[in-house]
Amino acid sequence: MTLNADPDTNPATGDFAGRTGAALVTGGTGGVGAAICRMLAQRGSDVFFTFRSNAVAAAELEAELRSYGVGCFSMAADLVDEHMAALAVERTIAEFGGMHTFVHAAGPHVTQMHLSRVEPSMYRSQIEGEAVAFFNVAQPALAHLRLSGGSIVAVTTAATRRYPVRDGLSSGTKGAVEAVVRAIAAEEGRFGIRANCVGPGMLTDGMAARLMASGDLDDAALEVTMRNIPLRKFGDAIDIAEAVCFLASDRADFISGQMLDVDGGYGV
Repeated sequence: MTLNADPDTNPATGDFAGRTGAALVTGGTGGVGAAICRMLAQRGSDVFFTFRSNAVAAAELEAELRSYGVGCFSMAADLVDEHMAALAVERTIAEFGGMHTFVHAAGPHVTQMHLSRVEPSMYRSQIEGEAVAFFNVAQPALAHLRLSGGSIVAVTTAATRRYPVRDGLSSGTKGAVEAVVRAIAAEEGRFGIRANCVGPGMLTDGMAARLMASGDLDDAALEVTMRNIPLRKFGDAIDIAEAVCFLASDRADFISGQMLDVDGGYGV
C-alpha cells in the first residue's frame, strides 16, 4: 500500500495542517513508528519522535520528514526512565510550542513462548518496557494535551481480543496499556482529550517481520495464521498508520476510549 499525497484525491492530506504544536511519536524508527511519522508529516503535522538506539535511522527519518515541509526533531530515549520520558515531552514543547497528539508506538521485541516458560523477571521487564514506558510519557503529556484538546493513540495488539498461543508476553503487557488508555479517555474527556488504541494483527513488517526472521514464526505457523484471517492476507505498517492518523485527526472527534483492531478480520 502507498500513501496518496494528492489533496484532490486524498482529502485526509491536510488533517494536521494548522494544528498548534507537534505530534510526539515514541518508537519512531521502528517499522510501524516510522510509517506513522511519515503519514503525520505528509498530512501536515510537525513531528517529534523518540528512538531507542538507531541514531542513523533517526537522522535519515528526520531528513525525510523535513522534506515534506514540516518541522522534525528526535531524541534517543529509554522510556522506562521516567525522567527521560518526561524530557521527551519537554523537548517537544520547547521545539514546537505545544503538542496536539501523542502516539505510543514503542515497545521491546517480544519472543513467542508459552507463559509456563516466562520467568517473572522477564515478565517484569516486558511490562516495564510496555505499560510503564507508556505511562511515563502519557502522564506528563496530559497537561499539554489539555491545552490543545489533543489526543492519545497507543499502538497495542489485536491479540488482546483473540489470543494466539505463545503471545501472552505481548498481549498481557499491552493489555495494561489498553486499560490505562480507557482510563484516560474516561478521566480526561472533560478537558477535551481523546484516547484510543490501534491493535495490529499480522503484518509483513515491524515486529511480525522480526519474528519471521528469527524463526519464532515458521512456515507452518504462518499458514495457520493466514487461515485464521478472513481476508487471507497480512497487513503492513501503512495500514496501522492510516488507523492511527484517522483517530488522531478531527475526523474522529467523537471517538474516544475505543480499540480499533487492524487485523484483516482475525478477531471476528
